Amino acid sequence: MNRIARNPIALIFFAILLLIVIGSTVTIVPETKQAVIVRFGEPERILNRYRQNETFGVNTGAGVTVRFPFIDRIVWIDKRIQSIEMENQQVLSTDQLRLQVDAYARYRIVDPLRMYIAARSEENVSEQLRPILGSALRNELGRRPFAALLSPERGQMMDNIRNALNRVAIQYGARIVDVRIKRADLPEGTPLDSAYERMRTARQQEARSIQAQGLKQAQIIRAEADAEAAATYAQAFSQDPDFYDFYRAMQSYEASFLSNGTADNPRGRTSIILSPNNEYLRQFRGQR
Repeated sequence: MNRIARNPIALIFFAILLLIVIGSTVTIVPETKQAVIVRFGEPERILNRYRQNETFGVNTGAGVTVRFPFIDRIVWIDKRIQSIEMENQQVLSTDQLRLQVDAYARYRIVDPLRMYIAARSEENVSEQLRPILGSALRNELGRRPFAALLSPERGQMMDNIRNALNRVAIQYGARIVDVRIKRADLPEGTPLDSAYERMRTARQQEARSIQAQGLKQAQIIRAEADAEAAATYAQAFSQDPDFYDFYRAMQSYEASFLSNGTADNPRGRTSIILSPNNEYLRQFRGQR
């Protein structure tokens, strides 16, 4: 030791060697990471494993840990939610429309041991899930018309895609959290204009159908009301036929002799020449 103390170069070399040994022995596991300790290529133990509904900072397994230097290797796995971006793909819907679709999925590694055995790294998990996302998206959208993307049915479609993707993700120790479509557009030009025209025509036909149903219901209601009114009138006037005859005659006189005026006769004057014995004027003579 005295010889090393007298030799500054040896002292520096010893300090560097000591730091390397300490760095290879002591490791700090952050809260956001899971660690798989690999010894001679085989997983030995897992630190800070993900647990559902865990509270960060409370007995999670994060912190300082010790491993065998130069023998144990650490594979870091993120505990946070990761994203898979799907490039723009063309999907053919059931109404023969070619859609340009952009989508993404979010997942989390919940079984780091299975992930390491099956994929070795998070990058490989994303690469394996990306084509599965595209395939599930094409299969689901290919069974539905374009209008389904604009309806509440879209939520069920996303659930179906997520379930299909999750069946594959579980093989890599991952769990799909969510799947979303960012864009689903028709190509510019004739296909887009034709789709808009078909949608416009369908809405016009639907409006005409609703209007026809409304007119039909209005006629039924009006006919039922007229029938009920006629029955009420008949019941009321049958109790006194003479009064009913007098009442109808007064209505006829009013319509014939009291005019509100027209373009040819602005003052509303009417001249009628009838014989005093005319049957039409019997109410002026009194009942006989």
